Amino acid sequence: MSTGWTAADIPDLTGRRALVTGVTSGIGERIALELARHGAEVVLAARNEAKLAVTDADIRREAPHARLHHLLVDLSDLSSVRRAAAEAPDGPLHLLVNNAGVMATPYSRTGDGFELQLATNHLGPFALTGLLMPRLVESGDARVVSTSSQAHRLARHAPLADPRTHTGHYFRWRAYAESKLANLLFTFELDRRLRVKGLPVKALAAHPGYASTGLMGHNGWILDAAFRATGTPATQAALPTLMAATADLPGGTYVGPGSLLQLRGAPRTVGTRRLARDGDAQRRLWRTSEEATGVRYP
Repeated sequence: MSTGWTAADIPDLTGRRALVTGVTSGIGERIALELARHGAEVVLAARNEAKLAVTDADIRREAPHARLHHLLVDLSDLSSVRRAAAEAPDGPLHLLVNNAGVMATPYSRTGDGFELQLATNHLGPFALTGLLMPRLVESGDARVVSTSSQAHRLARHAPLADPRTHTGHYFRWRAYAESKLANLLFTFELDRRLRVKGLPVKALAAHPGYASTGLMGHNGWILDAAFRATGTPATQAALPTLMAATADLPGGTYVGPGSLLQLRGAPRTVGTRRLARDGDAQRRLWRTSEEATGVRYP
């Protein structure tokens, strides 16, 4: 009896290059490990070189023949994003996994003037994807996978206003939900644009469900410990992203756990709230993101 899609279903990735952000813990490290284990050359991207070295060593222990590169990038800093895109290994890129993110952080503005969660979770990945698009196109068969969350369903509206302005009280969970909605709006609009231009790149999204990660550290040790103790481990939580990254799926697909509430279980194609499929919101967010980052796609 089939138990659903697992890492054993990942095809041979020899000859393909992947770039994965946020690899220094949990889900990101597991994604990078499985891609490397199945033959991909993997660019490990994160903010901290010392932590990258630890991830590198951990992966090589399980996959001794892994081909790995390091790339320093702080997605909350557009100058860092531009530098990282320029320093990424030359040649075609077959897979970009926008995995890095922050969750429910205290109110903070980045050096570019953006709220931290929107900057890290959406604007930075938007810019990085655009800057790497020529290398993705060069591969002739590429995929962009962005990590969203069931929290996108809690957003009251899409973050369409000028991201350098701030009015009203800051609610950290509302800001997080809006950034995760932005991930889906970006994915679906990106895939539409790629199809219109006939470019050999697909955009998909995934969410890990109720995952045991370190992202809850900003919300007190009790909540953090509860998530770590009861959440799905990284080995399972990484599967939706790995499925979106490697399975034979059309662009615009959203993958998540297969349980009734999408909290855990084998990955499968899942649905979104209606707002995530709103074409007008997708286009407006795209224009806002281009204006904010200064990045124009090919």
